[in-house]
Amino acid sequence: MNATPRSAAANPALSVQPGPTLLDGVLRADKIRHDTLVQLVQHWGVEQARLEIIDQLDALAEAVCSPREPDGELDALIQNVEDAAAMDDAEITLGLHTMRRLSVELYDTTRAVDRFGKQA
Repeated sequence: MNATPRSAAANPALSVQPGPTLLDGVLRADKIRHDTLVQLVQHWGVEQARLEIIDQLDALAEAVCSPREPDGELDALIQNVEDAAAMDDAEITLGLHTMRRLSVELYDTTRAVDRFGKQA
């Protein structure tokens, strides 16, 4: 049985498919990561902005590497990085064709996962 929806194989960078255990679905949206990195370094040429971004990334790195994170600290630190880099919301605009393709992938994935993971 091939659990990957038909259209996911055609465009894996933006796709929905069953996870490896067939108990959940996986949404892949590479463009969000691409846009995030581009936005992160967009103001890099301005020294003051770069220094602020680096300071916020250092604070985030310290929290990620620490043994324990107080509730909400990581979210706040990520927001600080986004603010320092003047980043937009992580979103993708979808055309009708892509929405239809993703709808089919989501439907196929839901059917596959529903067969094995009813308790979810």
